[in-house]
Amino acid sequence: MLEELSLKLESALKKISGQGKLTEKNISDSLREIRRVLLDADVNYKVAKEFIEKVTSKSLGKEVLNSITPGQLITKFVYDELVGLLGSSRSEIKLNASGQTVIMIVGLQGSGKTTFSAKLAVRLKQNNRKVLLTAADVYRPAAIEQLKTLGLQAAIPVFSIEEKNARKAAVDSLKFAKEKNYDTVIIDTAGRLHIDEEMMNEVADIKSLVNPNEILFVVDSMSGQDAVNSAKAFNEKINFDGIVLSKLDGDARGGAALSIRAVVGKPIKFISNGEKLNNLEVFYPERLASRILGKGDIVSLVEKAQQSFDENEAEKLEEKLRRNKFDFDDFLKQIKAIKKMGSLSSILNMIPGIGAQVKNAQIDDRALVKVEAIISSMTYDERRKPKILNGSRRSRIAKGSGTSIQDVNRLLKQFDEMQKMMSRLNKKGFESSFGNLPFGR
Repeated sequence: MLEELSLKLESALKKISGQGKLTEKNISDSLREIRRVLLDADVNYKVAKEFIEKVTSKSLGKEVLNSITPGQLITKFVYDELVGLLGSSRSEIKLNASGQTVIMIVGLQGSGKTTFSAKLAVRLKQNNRKVLLTAADVYRPAAIEQLKTLGLQAAIPVFSIEEKNARKAAVDSLKFAKEKNYDTVIIDTAGRLHIDEEMMNEVADIKSLVNPNEILFVVDSMSGQDAVNSAKAFNEKINFDGIVLSKLDGDARGGAALSIRAVVGKPIKFISNGEKLNNLEVFYPERLASRILGKGDIVSLVEKAQQSFDENEAEKLEEKLRRNKFDFDDFLKQIKAIKKMGSLSSILNMIPGIGAQVKNAQIDDRALVKVEAIISSMTYDERRKPKILNGSRRSRIAKGSGTSIQDVNRLLKQFDEMQKMMSRLNKKGFESSFGNLPFGR
């Protein structure tokens, strides 16, 4: 998630680390580099300018405390401003405790609206809402079928009509929901390849007809300032309530994520990653800021674990990670829970310090089946004590798993690197690593 932005910011902040005191020159040099990194990530020019001005204002005149370095102090200021830029606090969607709740999903074609609609339906269903999905994208031939397929996977009904009339589809779905006692209706509206008057008039009409409790604008995080511009146009027309960042797991530079709230003035409410129906996260500004600065996100990791395991299992996992006692048996459990927790790379990126270290380790989520086969071919002792895996044992494991010795060696090397990194972090402590700064809280 935003790996390039994270690595470049980390590199810029390192340039001031280790210096004895803060001066106007080293502050200026460091922040000039950070400004360049933000602009390269396609952050809005005015947003980047104001961001640097605020960090500069906080940095100048500050005395460095004995317990921290100048680099850590400026990192603290950058973190604080990132949190402020992203929204300071979590923003909830509005749901009626009684009666019908209507949620309208809008955005450009290809932004991930339909997939997000299904993901949100799954999340609300898990919270004991009785959900109906409405196919109001009547123009794109595959849109209705896509929503029906997703609805079938999630065991959530989809309402659609034969006519190419989005307004009627939306209104009729509310009547149907009332008759069948569905308390929540999610309306997937049509998108276009670009903003046009017909599209804007249609979404405005649907809003007027259904009077939604919540309108969510889904934005493709990979589209940079184009996403911010389309968000502005939608907001001016229909005054939506919140933003959903999609495709942050792709090659997103970060410009949309860092600019959109400041420019549009609406909160980011969800992060939608991947195609799986459980790949949806509530947006916490402080957690994304922590990830961007390479500090991981233990809180989200534990929450994902809790969704996959019972409470005792989740606590055991957290404790093992902190004590560096994570072995291949635990790794195998994680692989089997991947469908619920997300991809292996996204999980590793939540562990402080791990994301950058494994960036080039060639961890391929598509190879998880191969990894599972290798671990399953190990004995109990081998999983707990991989140091005993000599040549003959590795050869036996490769044959048993239908892989090569090179595959086995690669997995062992990656696992060893991960354990070494955890050991280094645990020796100095997560909190003390950052001078007791509030990252990831």
